[in-house]
Amino acid sequence: MSPTPDLVMRPATELARMIRGRAVSAREVMRAHLDQIARLNPAANAVVSLRDPDALLAEADAADRDLAAGRMRGPLHGLPHAVKDTAAAAGLVWTQGSPLFRDTVPTEDAPHVARLRAAGAILIGKTNVPEFGLGSHTTNPVFGATRNAYVPERSAGGSSGGAAVALALRMLPLADGSDHGGSLRNPAAWNGVLGLRPSAGRVPMRTDEVFLPELTVAGPMARTTADLGLLLSVLAGPDPRLPNAIRQDPGAFAAPQPRDLTGLRIGWLGDLGGHLPMEPGVLALCEQGLRRFEDLGARVEPLAPGFDPEAIWRAWTVLRAWLAGAGLAPHWRDPEKRPHLKPEAVWEVEQAMALDAFAIHAASVTRSAWYAQVLRLFERADVLALPAAQVFPFPIEEPWPRTIAGRPMDTYHRWMEVAIPVTMAGCPAISLPVGRDPAGLPMGLQLMAPNHGEAGLLAIAAAFEAATGFDRELSPLITQA
Repeated sequence: MSPTPDLVMRPATELARMIRGRAVSAREVMRAHLDQIARLNPAANAVVSLRDPDALLAEADAADRDLAAGRMRGPLHGLPHAVKDTAAAAGLVWTQGSPLFRDTVPTEDAPHVARLRAAGAILIGKTNVPEFGLGSHTTNPVFGATRNAYVPERSAGGSSGGAAVALALRMLPLADGSDHGGSLRNPAAWNGVLGLRPSAGRVPMRTDEVFLPELTVAGPMARTTADLGLLLSVLAGPDPRLPNAIRQDPGAFAAPQPRDLTGLRIGWLGDLGGHLPMEPGVLALCEQGLRRFEDLGARVEPLAPGFDPEAIWRAWTVLRAWLAGAGLAPHWRDPEKRPHLKPEAVWEVEQAMALDAFAIHAASVTRSAWYAQVLRLFERADVLALPAAQVFPFPIEEPWPRTIAGRPMDTYHRWMEVAIPVTMAGCPAISLPVGRDPAGLPMGLQLMAPNHGEAGLLAIAAAFEAATGFDRELSPLITQA
């Protein structure tokens, strides 16, 4: 095997060690990933706004000179990285998937992007997203659709779909993403990688508004648990501009070790007592993954949520419309911009306009009651398990699934309802690959831990990875291209 494919196949933690030890240069690592992008991205469409390769190689050379002079920038020194296109990165085009912003170039980094730079990453471009990050299907009028890493005729998921596909196809060693309604968990599940939704306040994401409830969080995606922990250790940590930031040393995440799973109590919520429609095969693959946990000594117990799932959903739609609609309202109010908004964006604004303070307060009270019930569930289980999606990747030309198992979906995001109990609890969750169906379509299992329990999730994931070797599965596109 030639050096180029060999390098892109290595975990980020290993590449970082090799660069630090000068066993390989940052230029060689950059060249290898640029070659992989040139091979696979024209079909996959995961990396967008790619910077000039010569400029990127020059930055890699500068990283090598710094290392030769004894100047270590940080744990990601010299690693190429593309930022999810919903986040601002100074000097990089920031479209948010909208034609309104196709030429926008910010002058400042989002807080978590600044941490990537400070850790030594070289920002090469962006990863593709749905327009404004709305929906779990990565397609937009600026760049088009991102294709699934395993079955290119299918959706990549979203909104971190470009990030997940770029990881799975070895075009990036690591990827950042964000999650509101499953945007780190769904694309990870659909592309055979890991996605971690952190606790609210774990990763600083924005500073323009710092007091409203956090439903959207930034977090890491990776192919291995060690890589996931490395990136979380870079992204996490307090920020004085954020009053609700978690004040804990993120170094504890940097090198996760597998734990003994003997006696681990997993509460299987499944389809929430029949509330959630599931495409045939989803529950079976997740239960197959749970049996692997049992083989490793864990105890799996089916649990009823003990709470009306429809009440959780209704409360979330109020809070979602309030937060998303408020952010989109300035564009909606501009008569020149409104025609360029996708229907889902217009719908969110109009839903928000119909709300009053009493409805928002009632939704928040429901959310608080659900969190109290989650605490009671954690008295019976160490982690709670759910499928990471209710359907397998759907045909790429479809905007979103209109029905699941014969049941119609009443909104553009109802088909991802399985993600919402975790979002509304505010607890951390990880999506683990649990295999593919007979058609080759991947699926994932999400595990939710108690608040601030990311380290425990990483230890569980590391043990599951060691036993199943999910990190070694390759998309056929890698060998066919």
